Amino acid sequence: MQVDDALLSKLEKLSFLKVDENKRQEIISQLSEIVSFVDNLSQLSTDKVDDNFAMNDDATQVRVDEPFIDTSINENILKHAPQSADNFFIVPKIIE
Repeated sequence: MQVDDALLSKLEKLSFLKVDENKRQEIISQLSEIVSFVDNLSQLSTDKVDDNFAMNDDATQVRVDEPFIDTSINENILKHAPQSADNFFIVPKIIE
């Protein structure tokens, strides 16, 4: 994939970002390096690598999923509200 000024303009539009004119060439160069690196990775042969390959044989530690409710969090948040009732914020009506 060729990274050029047109692609950078398209990326700017998609990301809602604006790149300074004096930084455009530097960013194009950096994006080109990233794309070429990824292209190199796609050329690696992974045919003999097991699908379940991991750097070590230890399984990921799984914690017990126990429900927990800390009502002090609600109280700490709501104590800063101008008005609250029944663990909810009271706000002015904005839709008629």
